[in-house]
Amino acid sequence: MHFGGIAYVILAAIFWGLSGGLNGFLMDRGWDPLVISFYRGFIGLIGVSIWYALKPTGWNKKLLLWSLVAGIGVAGNFTFYAVSISEASIAVAATLMYTAPIFVLLISFIFNIEKATLFKWLAIGAVIAGVVLMTEAYDMGSESVTLFGILTGLGAGLSYALFLFGFKKAAEHGEPQSILMTAFLTFSIILPFFMDLDEALSVVTSSDLLWMILLGVVGAGISFYLYVEGLERTSPTMASVSAMVEPVTASLFGVLVMSETLNVIQMAGMGIILATVTALNVKKE
Repeated sequence: MHFGGIAYVILAAIFWGLSGGLNGFLMDRGWDPLVISFYRGFIGLIGVSIWYALKPTGWNKKLLLWSLVAGIGVAGNFTFYAVSISEASIAVAATLMYTAPIFVLLISFIFNIEKATLFKWLAIGAVIAGVVLMTEAYDMGSESVTLFGILTGLGAGLSYALFLFGFKKAAEHGEPQSILMTAFLTFSIILPFFMDLDEALSVVTSSDLLWMILLGVVGAGISFYLYVEGLERTSPTMASVSAMVEPVTASLFGVLVMSETLNVIQMAGMGIILATVTALNVKKE
């Protein structure tokens, strides 16, 4: 059961990594990042709705409230992630998204939920250093990553932390299929207010519709189901470590399929971020 759970999480992480690659692929074909994000989440809503129909559960006020928070987190995560890919690269965006535990730490310090220690401050410093190296922020003349790309990548990480917080609180009051269905419904209601509706409707009659559906299936529908099932079969620490396959998969897709490039310094920065976040997750457990 333990290794089966790890396999579920790794497969979910691979699917999430591939979704980053598909985001980049669809942007190269001219689609707006927000439209791509909408189809990822909307197809995900259909997927988790099927899960709910096969295994229906109830709702209550607290579950709905925290699921709404999780839905806002999903909307921010998917959108900022897609925009960061368009402004930076698949590898940079995917790795910046995994700075989420650092935001959780800082918020915990602010509200006295968690005690600040030397190890935690060193971890925060290491991640900041990794971000500087990976994005080449030290080189003011570099145009490989824009400031907006960095900010939206960090925004994806902050939104991911919000989703995890909302999901964890909602899970105290109900089942994951109810939570995810409410979260993706919230996402599907929020995003149309910010995207180009005409472009979104044009997807239905375009030759890229199947790619959009594939993005939603692997990037939201199946992957979230696999991750939740994996969490029930393994420890949170092993799940967190296994999920690091996502930025690796996304980076490989970017390099091998989308012809993106990473220099040695950027790869070192990426390694620092992933190693630090992994150490934080392991020590926390």
